[in-house]
Amino acid sequence: MELIQDNPYSKITIKKICQTADIGRSTFYLHFDSINDVLNTVLDDAIMTTSPDYFNINDFSIDYLKENESLIPACQRVGANEKYRKLLMDPDLTEYIVGRIMVHERGRVIPAIQKKTGLSKEDAETLFLYTLHGSFAVNRANHFRKNNQWYHDVQLSSFVKLS
Repeated sequence: MELIQDNPYSKITIKKICQTADIGRSTFYLHFDSINDVLNTVLDDAIMTTSPDYFNINDFSIDYLKENESLIPACQRVGANEKYRKLLMDPDLTEYIVGRIMVHERGRVIPAIQKKTGLSKEDAETLFLYTLHGSFAVNRANHFRKNNQWYHDVQLSSFVKLS
């Protein structure tokens, strides 16, 4: 995380990681097979699963969202921690991060979409992917900061989310 603050992910090397962590390459390889393994560990730590109660939200008002932060989707919560913002804003990682969120959330979110909407699994997955990509795009546009514009955008997007 320290390295990503000053370097794009594409410029981070195992050598830089070892120097920053003050470890040898052999120690690195005892714990990780590649830089992507490090990235996965960081992302897995950052991503919390979405509460199934998210699908019962009927009030997308700014006050309600502020009071119930744990109910909003993972890609909207991860950016709340400033240490992850540079990582999330790295344009080379967008699809990778969205894919990682998808892996974490798919098993809980798709059945919840099916239950709420009656959609087939395939259609629920399409809606899930659409919502995830759109949500991530809105968050990137707001630099993962929950300011008034972000709350406005989330309220606006609630009109198409599982209504």
